[in-house]
Amino acid sequence: QVQLVESGGGLVQAGGSLRLSCAASGRSFINVAMGWFRQAPGKEREFVAAISWTGGTVRYADFVKGRFTISRDSAKNTVYLQMNNLKPEDTAIYYCALGSYPLTLSNYHSYDYGGQGTQVTVSS
Repeated sequence: QVQLVESGGGLVQAGGSLRLSCAASGRSFINVAMGWFRQAPGKEREFVAAISWTGGTVRYADFVKGRFTISRDSAKNTVYLQMNNLKPEDTAIYYCALGSYPLTLSNYHSYDYGGQGTQVTVSS
């Protein structure tokens, strides 16, 4: 059974940083990708970033380019989202997802598994 466990969320002031983690277990990680999505109150879930398990493919939403960095540690089966220069509009629940290729990295419904989410709140 696949499990995705997010951690690292919290309350931070604007301009601050957080690092989210998503620990995956329960399956092999051949030919898969992992993504981060977020959902703010009253809004639809949106794509943030994604990375192939080999690390050869990385994608970002335009609104996080230059501020967020996605990475993975294959030995720990963990994907990270380093978030710098956070803004109040980054406030949301952040979810990680895992899917097998072929998939559309920016489409949450293209993934096979999703985590429970971690809250990120950025105060102004």
